Amino acid sequence: MRQPTIRDVAERAGVSKSLVSLVLRGSDQVRPEKRDAVLRAAQELGYRPNAAARSLSEQRTRTIGVLLNDLRNPWFVDLLDGLNSLLHANGLHMLLADARLNRRTGQDPADPLLDLRVDGLVVVGTLPDPAALGAVAERIPVVLAGSREPAPPGVDVVAGDDERGARLAAEHLIGLGHRRIAHIAGYGAVGELRRGSFEATMLRHGLAERAVVEPGDMTEEGGYRTTVRLLSGPERPTAVFAVNDMAAIGVLSAAEELGLRVPRDLSVVGYDNTSIARLRHVWLTTVDNTSHEVGRRAARCLLERFEGPCGAGRVQLATPTLEIRGSTAPAP
Repeated sequence: MRQPTIRDVAERAGVSKSLVSLVLRGSDQVRPEKRDAVLRAAQELGYRPNAAARSLSEQRTRTIGVLLNDLRNPWFVDLLDGLNSLLHANGLHMLLADARLNRRTGQDPADPLLDLRVDGLVVVGTLPDPAALGAVAERIPVVLAGSREPAPPGVDVVAGDDERGARLAAEHLIGLGHRRIAHIAGYGAVGELRRGSFEATMLRHGLAERAVVEPGDMTEEGGYRTTVRLLSGPERPTAVFAVNDMAAIGVLSAAEELGLRVPRDLSVVGYDNTSIARLRHVWLTTVDNTSHEVGRRAARCLLERFEGPCGAGRVQLATPTLEIRGSTAPAP
């Protein structure tokens, strides 16, 4: 069956093809009765605009490339929701790509999106070489979202305040009377900021010698293995602050396997306030990294750069909060 064309819509509505084009582009130069006739005709015929042809004529694809560092981590879901809500409201669409998969195949992570001529790029999470985005930023607007890596000139950074968030977690546990507190750390700038803030908070409260920091890989399995090692030692901590919710789930699994009850025997704090943390049987105390707000701010940065030059890259930090649930209690 032949697909309806713009000529068919014009004939059905009794108007010219150029007027149909104006209506479909959202022009305010069309009288309401003509606009209604065109839209009604398009709906009756099942007409869909040719996006490829429109992209050629406008020199824009109206798509934003979103490069994800790790599709397995649920923290990015709220960020994408915030990002997409504002993009969609402005007539833009997202295209997702998996940076890990592209690296395994030897591709530059951003290449597939650039080949599709996206109008802008949002990089979500930590990339091994964010400096490589400098050349991309010379062509299209680029925003790093949720990452604290040093950005090349002209690239905006939008993230949560990791130092403040880690301080909230540590002070919560200290306020509950915990003194032997362990931190399962992460990697990259985000991991370093959270670790540094945890250590500084423990030092400020005179507990530097009681603080234990173990490296981690930000996965559930990594959190599990690290916790088994921590809880099997002579100086068992009474509380664990994990670098993210995924690692915290591993902490909970290890504690259960070793016969410890959370929070009676061990308090656990995560980071990111993902959907997993909000599950009733998990009910994890965690730092809300305001991922949805980070996504909206990232979209706003792109929109502002579409409107005109914004100069040097900007850094915007959203303020985190602590969500106290059922995985923390006074020290035993």
